[in-house]
Amino acid sequence: MFYKYLQFIILGLFSTILFAGEVHEFTLDNGLKLIVKEDHRAPVAVSQVWYKVGNSYEQEGKTGLSHMLEHMMFKGTEKHSLGEFNRIMAINGASQNAFTGSDYTAYFQTLETSRLPISFEMEADRMRGLVLVEDEFVKEREVVKEERRTRTDDQPTSLLYEYFNATAYQTSPYQNPVIGWMSDIGNLQLADLQAWYQRWYAPNNATVVVVGDVEPQAVLQLAQQYFGHLQPSDIKSPNSRPEVEQFGMKRIKLKRPAKLPNLIMGYKVPVLATKPEPWEVYALEVLAYLLDGGDSTRLPKNLVRGQQIASSIGVGYNFFARLENLLIIQGIPTDNNTVEKLEAALYEQIKQLKDTLVEPQELTMVKTKLRAAQVYELDSLFYQGMKIGLLETIGLDWRIFDDYLANIKAVTAEQVQMVARKYLIEDHLTVAILEPIGENK
Repeated sequence: MFYKYLQFIILGLFSTILFAGEVHEFTLDNGLKLIVKEDHRAPVAVSQVWYKVGNSYEQEGKTGLSHMLEHMMFKGTEKHSLGEFNRIMAINGASQNAFTGSDYTAYFQTLETSRLPISFEMEADRMRGLVLVEDEFVKEREVVKEERRTRTDDQPTSLLYEYFNATAYQTSPYQNPVIGWMSDIGNLQLADLQAWYQRWYAPNNATVVVVGDVEPQAVLQLAQQYFGHLQPSDIKSPNSRPEVEQFGMKRIKLKRPAKLPNLIMGYKVPVLATKPEPWEVYALEVLAYLLDGGDSTRLPKNLVRGQQIASSIGVGYNFFARLENLLIIQGIPTDNNTVEKLEAALYEQIKQLKDTLVEPQELTMVKTKLRAAQVYELDSLFYQGMKIGLLETIGLDWRIFDDYLANIKAVTAEQVQMVARKYLIEDHLTVAILEPIGENK
């Protein structure tokens, strides 16, 4: 009885948070898209500028361009000298940062609502007025190289993921790391960044998302004031090669000084943007949560606590991507077990999904946990904006997320079994193993 009551509360809370506050969409004459979502719980606003460019847009030999440009965007403009952007944001009490992904680059601030004009003024300034200086570029290039060394090259697990992606994808640009390959970073020139900036950083390639205690028409007026005069660019979509079909399992082994072995398994799966049967991606989402949606779900329950084959386990699936993606399972075996035993145990768990329908009670529990996770995430102004900006930037309508609850609720046990049989197959699998060697073993 308590479980059903809790489920009812969670469903109600999900609807309240997800749909609270209207969303207003505008397009300026120069092509800039503005999306405003009202949330009047506190006098705070989140402002995000999303550009439709990331490392999946880059060409061979030029990987890391988008990430490098993100770094340089804080260096100064025609109006504001080096360091002014951060100083102005700080004195206005704003928290701010940026991130680069495979399909996007985004810049954001969280600030008191009355300070929103400061965010718009500064973002509009660097959208078209960035000044790229050779000396600063050379310094930042060394910073990025050191970032790559410390976060990837010297981190065995991160390096394993990089090798895994480079092996799993044959033609897709997702085979390249967001930060770029070290040789490419070293070969980047200021002219490369200047051309990349001029090509992609334009109002007609950007979406501004504002979530918080704001009035939509007032935000539109601010956008017109600060962004409206910016000139658009001639934007041409990148010629990204689709991933070719895989016809057999791929395996790699990485031998590095490390304390623990590691296993990564990845199956090729569709995403919404690749236009499969829509129900398939939601069934895959539920499947991923059945495997690892908390301590009570299958892999933590059976392999970590039950058989004690794994000391940790995780499953990831992101169907909000621009190109075909992977459903990834990652695990570390316990001291008295091996990677091989863990891999065999994972195949057995996948086989059970294919052979036996999920019981109704388990399916309901997982759906409730999945929806609850979205509730807690969407309680944040930042993540409300991120859902909208991400969908728009990868070429999907942000309204798709309004149907998320209904689509998850509609997934059946038969559909979970169907996608397991269709997509979790050996011929579309890549396996990567980290084998510890040397003194750190």
